[in-house]
This record gives sequence, structure tokens and C-alpha cells, in this order.
Amino acid sequence: MTRVMVIGNAGGGKSTMCRVLSTAHALPYYAIDNIQWKPNWVQASRSEFTASHEAWLSQERWLIDGYGSWDSVQRRMEMADTIVFVDHPIWVHYWWASKRQVKSLFFGRPDGPEGCPMFPVTIRLFKMMWSLHRDMRPKLLAAIEAHRGHARIIHIRSPKQLAVFAADPR
Repeated sequence: MTRVMVIGNAGGGKSTMCRVLSTAHALPYYAIDNIQWKPNWVQASRSEFTASHEAWLSQERWLIDGYGSWDSVQRRMEMADTIVFVDHPIWVHYWWASKRQVKSLFFGRPDGPEGCPMFPVTIRLFKMMWSLHRDMRPKLLAAIEAHRGHARIIHIRSPKQLAVFAADPR
């Protein structure tokens, strides 16, 4: 486990799990949101995003969390030796994201993109979550399956499975 891709809908516990994996395997942890978004939720240019993403992928060891563009997802899949798909029932994602959004009102989100307050984009986030679940999830499942030959696939389908994996991420 040296090049790890973690993907899944928002509010699934990916970032928390990534911090555990990063420590357990001494992997540098990178969040796609931090190169995709500039302050006030201004999207980075494609060239800026791609340059940062490729710089991460060129390293020997990495743990990358998030989506980004579909071509960046495919590129990460090609390079990853481990793909972790956090795929809870959609209601779990909504519940956990709701809790995170409310908490961000009072405490911010230190691991979020710099200068991007979380609460004002809540409605947009929830719409995006439904779109990812309805439209991207089937495409993502097929793409993950296509990479099963070269990458270890870890498909986490419940909070319990997430807790078990996070407790012993081998």
C-alpha cells in the first residue's frame, strides 16, 4: 500500500480515515479539494489542477482523497496500487455531511480548502451528493472493476466496515 486512491461521496468519513491511513503507512496525504478550489469556492484552472495532481502522482508514495475531474480519477486509478471506495448508503452520507456542515458553522473545517467556508455551500453540496450517487456511482463502480487486475480494491459499504478498516488498515 504505497499509492492509495480514496474515493466516495461527501460525508462518508474519507478524510478522517485518510489521516489514519497516512499515519499507519507513512504516506503523504493529499486532498483533491485543496487543489480544485481557491478561496471563496473559485475553481482552479484545469492547468493548475492538472499540474498539482501530476506532481502528486509522480511521487513514489501517496494517498489521494477525492474526485476532481473524471480524467484525473482515471489517471489515479491507473497509478494506484490500492483503491478504497467509501460507498455507504446515501442516507449515511447525507447524515454525516449534515453534521459536518453544522459543525463547520462553529468550528470551521481545518482540513477543507483554504478560504472556503463550508456552510454557505450546503445546498450545492447536497445536490452534488445526489448527482454523484445517481450518475457517477455506476460509472465509478465499472471503472474500479476494470482496475481490479493491478490494484487492490477495498469497497467499504457501511460505517461498521469503515471503522474496522480504519482500526486495522492493512
